[in-house]
Amino acid sequence: MAANENALRKMLAKGYKYRDLTVREITNVITQYKDLKPLMDSYVFNDGSSRELMSLTGTVPVSYRGNTYNIPICVWLLDTYPYNPPICFVKPTHTMMIKTGKHVDANGKVYLPYLHGWKHPQSDLFSLIQVMIMVFGEEPPVFSRPTTQAPYQPFQAASPTSTAYMPGPAASYGPPRSPNPSFQGYPYPATGSYPASPAPGHFTPPVSPSVTTGPSRDATIGEDTIRASLVSAVSDKLRWRMKEEMDRAQAELDALKKTEEDLKRGHQSLEDMITRIGQEMTDVDRNIELLKQKDEEMKAALEKMDNQSESSDIDDVIVPTAPLYRQILNLYAEENAIEDTIFYIGEALRRGVIDLEVFLKHVRVLSRKQFQLRALMQKARKTAGLSETY
Repeated sequence: MAANENALRKMLAKGYKYRDLTVREITNVITQYKDLKPLMDSYVFNDGSSRELMSLTGTVPVSYRGNTYNIPICVWLLDTYPYNPPICFVKPTHTMMIKTGKHVDANGKVYLPYLHGWKHPQSDLFSLIQVMIMVFGEEPPVFSRPTTQAPYQPFQAASPTSTAYMPGPAASYGPPRSPNPSFQGYPYPATGSYPASPAPGHFTPPVSPSVTTGPSRDATIGEDTIRASLVSAVSDKLRWRMKEEMDRAQAELDALKKTEEDLKRGHQSLEDMITRIGQEMTDVDRNIELLKQKDEEMKAALEKMDNQSESSDIDDVIVPTAPLYRQILNLYAEENAIEDTIFYIGEALRRGVIDLEVFLKHVRVLSRKQFQLRALMQKARKTAGLSETY
């Protein structure tokens, strides 16, 4: 079983989003229904596009009027399985014909309420097979194809429980492919008597060796089948078109709802911005009034200063609180003056106003003076309880 699961995982490795769930359900089905075989093949959709999909192809046992018959089916699993329902078909052999009804159309496609209401995890593949068996037991999806035989041609009936195998799975649900010549016939009970010429629409096994007078009858069956196939194809296409339109409309509705939500959020953001801007404008108006008051005060102060008869001396304005602080201030001012003097003497040397000898002479004198001022200023700052750095 582990080897089968590993093989299934390799088959589903490309494209299937929920591989583990799909492998688990397929393993559960093929364990119970050993005639169903997992196969990878190309499935063609209505729009002409194709995709490599997994299918379960083979037969399932259906009990009908006390006998068990092997009904050939093909169940396609989309790459989004199990969150989307499978696509199911009845695949008749060359000895069978499809019996159309409320659950099977002329192309063999199966329609079930169980598929229509599919919802994971309430719905699963094993339950689907059981529903198909139960529905086919009430309304068989195939009947025997009329044949022309010699009057005394011997006939050997097959066992009702023998297994019928399908040829390779068809890519789409159009008219059935040409059957494999080596394909085993549809099984029917070996006992009992049956009508010589089964009428379309009745599930009757072909065992009578009598000759049917069937050229016109076969032509009628062919025309009915073609007509039913065309009607089914058109209705199926219309259903798909309707589903596409509904999906497109739903997508547009979802997009409009998202746009509405974005607009509501944008409207709320704009309202918040308007409220914040209103508060800022109020603050700006208040600051403008305050600046106007300060401007008036400054104008009044300037007019007062202009009306004074004597000008103020800056040295008289800055008055230290102690003689030691005045000494420190004077030392600092003199040291900065020497620093400026050295700078301008250097500029004079660079421009050729003085020569190097004059420059060096004055720099030596000024540097010595500057050193003395700095030493004295540090001593004064230490005496005053100030930091020695400045």
